[in-house]
Amino acid sequence: MKKKINKQAILLTAVFFLGTLFPYAYSAVDSGLNKLKMLVEVMQYVKENYVEETKTEDLVTGAIKGLMDGLDMFSEYLPPKEYKDLKTETKGEFGGIGLRLTQGEGFLEVTSPMPGTPAFDAKIMPKDRIMAIDGQDVKNMLLEDAIEKMRGKPGSKVRLTLQRKKENSADFETLPEITLKRANIVPEVVFSRMLEGDIGYIYVVDFSGHTMEKVNKALKELQKEGMKKLVLDLRFDPGGLLGSAVDLASAFLGDEKLIVYTKGRKPEYYQEYKAPVKAEFKDIPMVLLVNEASASGSEIVAGALQDHKRAVLVGARTFGKASVQQLQPLGDGSALRLTIAYYYTPLGRLIHRNHKDPKTAGTGGIMPDIVVKPKKEDMVHIYTLYNMAVYTPGKKTEYAKINDEALDIAKDLLNDPAKYALAMEGKYEPPKKEETKETPKPAEQKK
Repeated sequence: MKKKINKQAILLTAVFFLGTLFPYAYSAVDSGLNKLKMLVEVMQYVKENYVEETKTEDLVTGAIKGLMDGLDMFSEYLPPKEYKDLKTETKGEFGGIGLRLTQGEGFLEVTSPMPGTPAFDAKIMPKDRIMAIDGQDVKNMLLEDAIEKMRGKPGSKVRLTLQRKKENSADFETLPEITLKRANIVPEVVFSRMLEGDIGYIYVVDFSGHTMEKVNKALKELQKEGMKKLVLDLRFDPGGLLGSAVDLASAFLGDEKLIVYTKGRKPEYYQEYKAPVKAEFKDIPMVLLVNEASASGSEIVAGALQDHKRAVLVGARTFGKASVQQLQPLGDGSALRLTIAYYYTPLGRLIHRNHKDPKTAGTGGIMPDIVVKPKKEDMVHIYTLYNMAVYTPGKKTEYAKINDEALDIAKDLLNDPAKYALAMEGKYEPPKKEETKETPKPAEQKK
């Protein structure tokens, strides 16, 4: 005989559960009681009638995920493993062997080994194929699962079976199995070089726990090489840690200038972030490069430098992701990532796009002072080569082959004080490039 279900007890349990997650739920119990009752009834109906047996914890997790997914694209439920991985990534270091990989057909392809890592020291090469990890075939292994297997406690070991393309042949040969000792991996996030004359160049991949440390080192080295002007490249930089972005902007501002502030529904979510009094590079002429893939931390830096007329921005309107997410750990090792506020530039500009204010919906991002719209193939080349330069040394000879109009404009401005001054006032327009037309080939004569 089927046991009678105490729906009232289930409802009270659900109310308590929701109240534990969201303190506001208690104050809204009276008005939302019917909706909560409906939720419990749906879960119970599914549990009793779905074609396969379900677990209550899975239904509850699904309900939470649905609740978070319905808010915005950045609020989400993080299962225990994803939450653990997130903490590892934002820390900016992990135990592993230092490989960047892509998924292949029945294998994992090495994009590049990170300089100074066990993989680099073992002379693993780009385009090598990983066929097995600790003797386990990777043919049906997901990329994230393979990465998880290769990560581990520094000092522990992992065995890899690799294939490498034969010289002057399209065939691959299997190499002897190698054993690597895992190390503490700190991914390279900053690349720098000197351009023509006295212009330094710094490319920032993302804002991790080690970004500012690397930027400071790059600035010092460029200074020794004669840098007097700077191009800061934040194209394709998706953001990362707020503190890292604030520190980067601080290096070029100083004087306790406001960098960014947050504002949400609750008064305690209003917070200002200011530069310190002193900043070693607050007077260096600089151009900042951004594009549609510059987001979050990149936009904070761009907005601050633009509002304070500290740099000329060149490129395309940035992505428009400038919302504050708060992580709320839950009892089972999972967590909620909830949007609680937006970021505003020092002059009060809301960077975030597609929010619910009808006056500004569809806008957002940071509009550069000089707009450059490169061809798609040029941007692919720029992204590929510049990121390869971060992780694979010795690519400087190939820069001249790239059509990088934004970088060319930056160099032109920094080499001409009059143009730079006009650009800082928003009065400079770069000359339009004349399109080169191919001379038509004479018609072939029939013989």
